[in-house]
Amino acid sequence: MASKSVERLLNVIMTIGSRRRIDRAKLFAVIPDYARATSEQAAERMFERDKAAILELGLPLVTDRDVLDENTVYYRIDAAESGAVLDLSTQEYTVLLAASRAWDDAAAGGAARRVRSKLLSLGHDADPDLLRRTPRGAVESLPVLSPLLEAVTSARSVRFTYRGTQGAPAERFVEPWVVGVHDGHWYVHGWDRDRSAPRLFRASRIESFPVEGPPALEPRPERTELATVLDALQDSDDRARAVLEAAPFKALALRDRAGAPLEATRITLPDLPRPAARRLLLANIRWLELVEPTAWRAEVAEVLANIAAAHEGEGDTSGIAAGAVRTAPRIRTTPTGNDTLSRLISEASYVMSRGEVDLDELSSALGISEKQLITDLQVLFVCGDMGTGWEDFIEAEWEHGVVRVRNAEPLRRALRLSAVEITALLAGLAALEPSAGDAEGIVASAREKLLAGVTEQAGSDEPVEPPTRAELAEAASVDEMASRTADRAESILAAVQQAIQADDCAEEAVGSRLTIRYSSVDRPGTSVRRIRPLRIETDGSRSYLLADCELAGAQRRFRLDRIVEILPDATAQARPDVGEGPSLGGRLDGDVWLRLDPPGQWVAESFGAAEMRDGDGGVLYARLDRPVRAALVDAVLESSGAVEVLSPANLRNTIVTVAQVAGARHTQQ
Repeated sequence: MASKSVERLLNVIMTIGSRRRIDRAKLFAVIPDYARATSEQAAERMFERDKAAILELGLPLVTDRDVLDENTVYYRIDAAESGAVLDLSTQEYTVLLAASRAWDDAAAGGAARRVRSKLLSLGHDADPDLLRRTPRGAVESLPVLSPLLEAVTSARSVRFTYRGTQGAPAERFVEPWVVGVHDGHWYVHGWDRDRSAPRLFRASRIESFPVEGPPALEPRPERTELATVLDALQDSDDRARAVLEAAPFKALALRDRAGAPLEATRITLPDLPRPAARRLLLANIRWLELVEPTAWRAEVAEVLANIAAAHEGEGDTSGIAAGAVRTAPRIRTTPTGNDTLSRLISEASYVMSRGEVDLDELSSALGISEKQLITDLQVLFVCGDMGTGWEDFIEAEWEHGVVRVRNAEPLRRALRLSAVEITALLAGLAALEPSAGDAEGIVASAREKLLAGVTEQAGSDEPVEPPTRAELAEAASVDEMASRTADRAESILAAVQQAIQADDCAEEAVGSRLTIRYSSVDRPGTSVRRIRPLRIETDGSRSYLLADCELAGAQRRFRLDRIVEILPDATAQARPDVGEGPSLGGRLDGDVWLRLDPPGQWVAESFGAAEMRDGDGGVLYARLDRPVRAALVDAVLESSGAVEVLSPANLRNTIVTVAQVAGARHTQQ
């Protein structure tokens, strides 16, 4: 939608909204684009498109016919309170505003772009203290999400190009049942029409913008749990309760699964299928030894021996040059007219509800540049009620860095959220939930109101798919359990949030400092640090604490699930032991080349490969730019031999050493 169309829609809204009602003939006469149309039919088509856009925007446009003359049609914008507009408390509004900021709206498409501006149109003031304590979330933002969510809520099919783990892209024709988040990544589960079977797709592997198809035909299951679908991929009849010997304060995610004490050296995991258990164990193998079952122990030893053998000597890099460079899919979404229009209405509503707003405050609230904001205000300035004269145009000022908007009362209204926009907010809430802490009840009540909004739009007593808590809350966990199951995690989070809430403007503010025991992933043992928490951030399924660290003399980021315990303030600070074996701290300098078989190609995605090349037989070559050393070593081990580091040589040597040491523990009697 061009800017002229945006101006026309604003004029239509202002003209209809400025009076009790207006008849169709008068409206067509005063709106210049309708009056200048080449024919009456062209004006009719233009107006029908505009009506659809206004309704999609969330404005209650109502059509009435004259009781005495059915040929006379009137239009008005319903001024009555509507249940479709969320009735939120200040605290609920605050957590939803934080949830909307979890999206990279420049990449995620229309739903993510519109949702923040529509929230601002509600006219609420956020609770600044709660907003500061609410974690800054990060949802995997992909341009394909909006059409996929639209397909679910409208029960339609979509077509898209998908690149599976075998490398070759192929066209897929799918009826999506659920679009949800698991471990920080988006998945689509639905009926594959071409294969006549349910299929699961990782959204980041979709390489074309999904095109809407005909209505869905296959009945949707009553309940579709994304976690259940993913678990089924690693299911096996070979199941057992693995018994481990583990280093104290290490393998914390496994300890949470087992409910084991932090210092315990013997851990028994819950009943798990063999493939799932093997992956979990190998990802933490530097800190543990599998004792039972003995068959699994022998398998782990064999896998580690094979990984070490594959990394002996120099890597074979000849396949890199021969591989076909994989070009990144260019899926771009440009802002639509309704994205722009919802932002313009929200800007006017936000300013009018406050009288005046600083230019920088408004641009920050909307997540746009001041230059874009001024461009928006210039559009407002040339629009208004076309049924009278120039004196009824919108008055917009932005001199001296202060924004004022007057004579735009029809725009001072809350915009209704669509089902897709509500789903975007639910995903944002799920991303924040691991670190909600004392705001967990507020998150829950905000979610219930969002779900009620979707239910009302669906016209039934049951929520429509996908925005159910069970399907979106996977983003609140790591492997379904890690950051929420232990009382330890809850008490640490509460202490951190209390410290953030304390008055950290005062250097010696009571409660603003904590002494923590921290278990780093790159070295044995733990460190003791005195910190001053600043804020919590989330990145996919991970939550981090940004804090001033006294021991480091600088700001540091700490993974929340690696903060072992809160210690008494008088506890002496200490750095972790260096330990034996290779150093795994920090990032690797320069590039790392990997050879990945299909089962291990998730590693390239997880580390954001800078370059990928397709080899023969589904092999993928990936170049990583300065990856975190310890995380990459653990990922190579977790892949069970499906990933080989080709270069640099020193990293290959590190993997040989780590695999041999872990393997030796599993071959000793």
